[in-house]
Amino acid sequence: MVRIPHDEPTPSGATATGDANGSDLVSAGVQPEDGEPSVALRPRRFDEYIGQTQLVDKLRIYVDAAQQRGDALDHVLFHGPPGLGKTTLAQILATELDVQLHVTSGPAIEHKGVLAAQLTGLGKGDLLFIDEIHRLPATVEESLYSAMEDRRIDLPVGDGSRARTMSFQLPGFTLVGATTRTALLTAPLRDRFHIVEALAFYTDAELSNIVARAASLLGVKTTAEGALEVGRRSRGTPRIAIRLTRRIRDFVQVGGYSSIDASVADEFLGRLGVDRHGLDGMDRRLLEAIATLFDGGPVGIDALAASLGEPRDTLEDVHEPFLLQRGFLIRSPRGRMITERARRHLDESGAS
Repeated sequence: MVRIPHDEPTPSGATATGDANGSDLVSAGVQPEDGEPSVALRPRRFDEYIGQTQLVDKLRIYVDAAQQRGDALDHVLFHGPPGLGKTTLAQILATELDVQLHVTSGPAIEHKGVLAAQLTGLGKGDLLFIDEIHRLPATVEESLYSAMEDRRIDLPVGDGSRARTMSFQLPGFTLVGATTRTALLTAPLRDRFHIVEALAFYTDAELSNIVARAASLLGVKTTAEGALEVGRRSRGTPRIAIRLTRRIRDFVQVGGYSSIDASVADEFLGRLGVDRHGLDGMDRRLLEAIATLFDGGPVGIDALAASLGEPRDTLEDVHEPFLLQRGFLIRSPRGRMITERARRHLDESGAS
């Protein structure tokens, strides 16, 4: 378990994936530098948060209501693609509630004893953030039910005929779960969250503001056009926008440029393998494989993964959501198909 002070950036438990053609840069998975302590780029309060306006407005109300009642915030479940701000929102909730945030992940809670140690270490009103909560072992999940509903955890003590169950009473706490795979959550667990919210992809304008803020904190100037150019190639994902801003900052610094303007952003994003639609090398390989090897589709995900030599989960979690959102890919009951827009883009980029 990691106990987080309010002012430290902390990565979620997502896994970085990608290839050498820019996929690492435009993967929404966490990379080591995303938690770089020297420059805290994560917003700490609601007032600093950019995007997800309706969600943030609702969370403000939930926090104010809990504080007025003197109760712990109701249990919260955030779901959506990686990199959209689930961990950041958990940190903001802790800061706004003035409580401690305890961070762990589903795979790290291997058995009931680990869960019990984490729950009994919580103070009144504290937040326990479980990333990848859909990966909790079944026995652990069942033990979580009583903790969420009755603030109690039951543990077996002793062996054989002397075995008995001891109940441990817990203080009022808030469980904040995060998942990229809502369908993998069991209904009993999902139903125990009283606040269930989806995070959507960000608009280009919102990402432009995030890029401008990140650039300012990193000590580099940016024009409105330059920030927009980076923002619209960031796959609707703040984590990617910040990562690209960091890399362009390096180019600007070494090249002696005065700021990130549109031409500078375009040049260096091209050198990073990120095209004008935000597609990277793996995205283009995926679209080209469907176009050339499978005549445009439909093709099953397993066949597509085998032809590309990539894990199925990588295609489904990292690449497909963005390609679907931008109208390059169609997912039908018979399989994946590319759109006419994707064909035009491949033709323009010379990929096929």
